[in-house]
Amino acid sequence: QVQLVESGGGLVQPGGSLRLSCVASGFTMAYSAFGWFRQAPGKEREGVSCINTFDGSTSAADSVKGRFTISRDKAKNTVYLQMNSLKPEDTAVYYCAAGFFFTTVQSMCNIPNPSWGQGTQVTVSS
Repeated sequence: QVQLVESGGGLVQPGGSLRLSCVASGFTMAYSAFGWFRQAPGKEREGVSCINTFDGSTSAADSVKGRFTISRDKAKNTVYLQMNSLKPEDTAVYYCAAGFFFTTVQSMCNIPNPSWGQGTQVTVSS
């Protein structure tokens, strides 16, 4: 089992930046895929960006490419999502997820049977 705790969400103006953090604890060595997902009101949860913590390969949804960057710090068991040039349509609850691998379909990543964090709210509004 792995426990995931997200932080870094908040209210930001359009064009601003935020960095989300996801700290993993527990049996983290068993998990090689981490990802950020988001769910806006009335919409399904969608994959934003995923990373393979063994080889560093990443995937990002077309809607965030060039604006969001996923990274990891193995020593700190932490995965980050740097979000720049934020738009109102980025408003959502952002969740961290961990699993054994990720797949990508039409640029959106998915982690089968993941462990989830509790989520952090990101609101982009003037």
